Amino acid sequence: MTTEVRVPTLGESVTEATVATWFKQPGDAVAADEMLCELETDKVTVEVPSPAAGTLAEIVAAEGETVGVDALLANITEGGAAAAPAPAAAAAPAAAPAGDAQSIDVMVPSLGESVSEATVSTWFKQVGDTVAADEMLCELETDKVSVEVPAPAAGVLAEIVAPEGTTVDATAKLAVISSGAGAAVAAAPAAAPAPAAAPAAGGKDIKDGPAAEKAMAEAGIARDAVTGTGRDGRATKADVARAAAAAAAAPAASPAPAAMPRGPVSADDASREERVKMTKMRQTIARRLKDSQNTAAMLTTYNEVDMTEVMALRNQYKGDFEKKHGVRLGFMSFFTKACVHALKEVPEVNAEIDGTDIVYKNYVHMGVAAGTPQGLVVPVIRDADAMSFAEIEKAISEKGRRARDGKLSMAEMQGGTFTISNGGVYGSLMSSPILNPPQSGILGMHKIQDRPMAINGQVVIRPMMYLALSYDHRIVDGKGAVTFLVRVKEALEDPRRLLMDL
Repeated sequence: MTTEVRVPTLGESVTEATVATWFKQPGDAVAADEMLCELETDKVTVEVPSPAAGTLAEIVAAEGETVGVDALLANITEGGAAAAPAPAAAAAPAAAPAGDAQSIDVMVPSLGESVSEATVSTWFKQVGDTVAADEMLCELETDKVSVEVPAPAAGVLAEIVAPEGTTVDATAKLAVISSGAGAAVAAAPAAAPAPAAAPAAGGKDIKDGPAAEKAMAEAGIARDAVTGTGRDGRATKADVARAAAAAAAAPAASPAPAAMPRGPVSADDASREERVKMTKMRQTIARRLKDSQNTAAMLTTYNEVDMTEVMALRNQYKGDFEKKHGVRLGFMSFFTKACVHALKEVPEVNAEIDGTDIVYKNYVHMGVAAGTPQGLVVPVIRDADAMSFAEIEKAISEKGRRARDGKLSMAEMQGGTFTISNGGVYGSLMSSPILNPPQSGILGMHKIQDRPMAINGQVVIRPMMYLALSYDHRIVDGKGAVTFLVRVKEALEDPRRLLMDL
């Protein structure tokens, strides 16, 4: 029986890859899920596992060839033909004491588009510990989310390749699990050969992938300037991009003022301080917010909204709404609907700048900022413009719960076109939200507070909320920003306008 090995899904917007390295040759025995070859795209390096056990019968796409998604890479012969290589394994004296033990690599899981590295924050298991399939081995921190790494198989944790604090790329090996009948015996010697692998990484016979070599030639970067993170120290295209960025930033970094150093601290004060390293997520939040201020021509306009009608409507129907839809009726669905309505009239607030182009989005993927113990995250409600009130409330509730539990995936936080940030839940009366690049607009909600208002010549008490729209003045003019905020105000003060599309 012949099994085809095809190019796996490469990610959103990635249509082709280059075959960088074949780890097996025709005639070699392969185990199920054993790595056959490595592909390089313009974003990441992808390892292709064997879909079945057997013998590699034919390589269709040789090293250096460019292949599309689902293209045929090789053929594997299963069944009787796969049994022939068995004596070869028996010939290796080191394998004999291990019985039926098999070494299984624990690799960095998919981190999501545009995320190229992570930091190993916590190991839940130690070398020699027994692990069950899908049991959590360690936790990684990226600049956006925390990612838990489950055990791919049951066995014994034989080796930890990346200890806590190590920064690893998207294709790195984290650990080795020894599984099978001889796993407990094999665990101890498994770590011993590790030092022998070090010279191989620096060996002269290691050849980089063609995509990396081409990128180095185009960027004019010497191989010594690139730190290879691929298998056996091979350079990947991402490594070259990092080296090029570092080289470009080096001259510009020298005249730039460094972060303000701390002033002198007395010994008494220092003894009462606690120094904690910023998490990778917190570092990225800080960097992205500052980059947003430095890149966009950010401006904020303000207005206030009388929440009387929304609150009355919510109080009248919240019981029936929850009974029918199984979710509470909050204010966020009203604000989401009002923003969708306003974005249709002022589409530049829902657009972004790409070089010298303006990209208008004929859809609304609404980002809803949420505070978590780890930091601020912005899960995205996709196609919010096509959702009902109930669908929006369910989506926000589910995303908020996953955010607090640290369970959001990368895909759930990408692709937003506009953001709503509700500082009112923390008691904020007024603030100026910072843009979430590359978006051009973010709406800040605030605390609802009873205030005296002049209505038809009389002073009455009304529940009022300040609204703040921060926008990129490069693409949104003052008239558009004010119009957007006025339309949001009108829709909230008379929710019937949403039904009439006015």
